Amino acid sequence: MDAQVTETPEPARFAGWGERPARGPGSGRPGPPRIPPRRWGWRRWAALGAAGFLLGGAGTGWAVYTKLNGNIHTDSATEKELRKWESERPPAGPPNAENVLLLGSDSRKGDNGRYGRSTGQRSDTTMLLHLASDRRSATTVSIPRDLVVTVPHCKNPDATETEPRTTRFNEAFALGGAACTIRTVETLTGIRIDHYLIIDFVGFKKMVDAVDGVEICLTRPVHDREAELSLPAGRQTLHGEAALGFVRARKSLGNGSDTQRMQRQQDFLGALVKKVQSNGVLLNPTRLYPVLDAATSSLTTDAALASLKGLYELVRSTRSIPTDQVRLMTVPRREYRYDPNRDELLQPDADRLFGQLHRDLPVTVKPPPGTEEKPVRTGDGAPSGRAAGPPSPSPSSGPAFPGTTAEHGICE
Repeated sequence: MDAQVTETPEPARFAGWGERPARGPGSGRPGPPRIPPRRWGWRRWAALGAAGFLLGGAGTGWAVYTKLNGNIHTDSATEKELRKWESERPPAGPPNAENVLLLGSDSRKGDNGRYGRSTGQRSDTTMLLHLASDRRSATTVSIPRDLVVTVPHCKNPDATETEPRTTRFNEAFALGGAACTIRTVETLTGIRIDHYLIIDFVGFKKMVDAVDGVEICLTRPVHDREAELSLPAGRQTLHGEAALGFVRARKSLGNGSDTQRMQRQQDFLGALVKKVQSNGVLLNPTRLYPVLDAATSSLTTDAALASLKGLYELVRSTRSIPTDQVRLMTVPRREYRYDPNRDELLQPDADRLFGQLHRDLPVTVKPPPGTEEKPVRTGDGAPSGRAAGPPSPSPSSGPAFPGTTAEHGICE
């Protein structure tokens, strides 16, 4: 009698989490394991959370970009006017070198009305910024408002055209706005202006506040009702309103001349550049946003820069320039022969400077004549014996002009 063979059932195989695996139809073998509900739920929510984070970040980023981009005012009328006179404009300089005209508008429109009721607008602050093609240096040249120049044909706000005239440089902006000022600068220097930026009182104050103020030093107290300025003597940090009064004041600081006011504006701009670079603002998105918001909210510019991308590319290309290579000076000039209250170009120095900038050649600055060279303080507070002014030019560095660099702050 044959023995009956009894098959022992194969133990059930478990994929884990106490659940029997599904079997394939008709195969008699287990199918692919099914992921337990609890593990799937964790993965699903993690994926959904990551997607939500990314979408939220993208939405926020787009909202920020849209806001900053929308802050900028485009001046298409200036571009149109310049195209009309294209045949009279200077040729472009070397590739990648850029010349930007910086205009400080004293318009009393809107929030600027508190500073006076004068009609129209002027530009008491005009600076030509030259960015070297290799982006290893930048040169800023102030143009005095009382410089006697030839203002070419310009289009008035009422659409009529003015005849060429010899007058103060400041009149160009009043006659025909940015287009007239650009053409006057090009006629004066032989340098083609690639871009321009106009910033008003409110925009300047916002910029200073966005970097938490700029440090200055005063040898004596200042009280200037016209500039709405009241400051004690000594080292102090100026914020928006006080900073604006400091760069606008003329009668209560120095000898009351526009020359000293321009020097003060250059010193302040250098201190502002130095603080932005030393605090890493350009590399820190959290700190960069307030600066961009301030810069764009009261800014008018040409079409090429009238976007956050255009401005960012301009700033990004300059952020690695050392502060000792950011040069600040005033165009070489002297007292006008027919009127001591006006200026005229000092030749051949002025043409030599314009030629260097137009050809993108080196420019060196030296302390202005009669300027006392102060010792620079070392880390322990002791004088180092080194002059605070820019170093003496070497024979190969090109002609030298009175000026300073952003390396030397107002309090150095």
